[in-house]
Amino acid sequence: MNEFSETSLQGKDLSPTASAGALYRGMDRATLDAAYDNRRAFPSFMALRDTWSQRGERLMRATLGERDVRYGPGSRQRLDFFACGIPGRPTLAYIHGGYWQWNDKENYAFVAEGLLSHGVNVAMIEYTLAPQASVGAMILEVQSAMRWLLLNLPGRFDAAPRLLVCGHSAGGHLAATALEAEGLAGALMISGIYDLEPIRLCYLNEALALTENDAWSASPVHRVPGTARSVVAVGSGELPELVRQSVDYAGYLREQSREVELQLVPGADHFTILEQLANPRGSLCQRVLSLLREEAGHELHPIPDRSRPA
Repeated sequence: MNEFSETSLQGKDLSPTASAGALYRGMDRATLDAAYDNRRAFPSFMALRDTWSQRGERLMRATLGERDVRYGPGSRQRLDFFACGIPGRPTLAYIHGGYWQWNDKENYAFVAEGLLSHGVNVAMIEYTLAPQASVGAMILEVQSAMRWLLLNLPGRFDAAPRLLVCGHSAGGHLAATALEAEGLAGALMISGIYDLEPIRLCYLNEALALTENDAWSASPVHRVPGTARSVVAVGSGELPELVRQSVDYAGYLREQSREVELQLVPGADHFTILEQLANPRGSLCQRVLSLLREEAGHELHPIPDRSRPA
């Protein structure tokens, strides 16, 4: 497992240079905007998105389950359940990113490929986006999705009442707050945002409309965290602010006496890191399996890979 250490972070400058008109950690507005602009920093995302969409469409056609299951009354309060095909298996709930204002669950269905091949069900969670919903409302929606799944896994989906939550980017933030719901087996937070103050001060707030109080109350670094075991993962090739956010949040969890592992994914950027979850042999897919083994106290038995066409 790749842990952060002083050695692993050598060469990464996580302390921005102060500038005139500084808004946050020495950064002015233009610098802060760039510090959180993943699409501009990694333009290959557009090509990746097209490939991921095609893989997701194939997976949806090939996998048993239910689509657009409602967990609440809102039009986007719905989920897709991908069944691994074996009764009584655990489930991972995946929360997509998009800075709380972009994307749909279907765009990221491909991430289920790896876990399905190991006999883990995957529920893709949708939620209301900004500006139609505040970040605080999104937190409540996703927490309600966790409670709904825990109630319905055994009866409706013939699955074990064992649920692990995972999210990427803004979804990592929502996974951190979802873990506050009782009964979850653990969490994998990938490239998340855990302090929303820089989000309030940069271009992203045009749609989010966060106030200072909103940013504080919705930030996992200022909330009482859930008690289940967590993994905070980030790519070694990510923007420095994203790396810092993960380092700081893992430190906060330790200060709160929570069991947490900080995992560096070598060579991964903000988007390619997801391949480590989608790949059955990827480091993040394997870490999810380890979390489930540790929580259950026994091995997960793999099944044939049904996530890709023969």
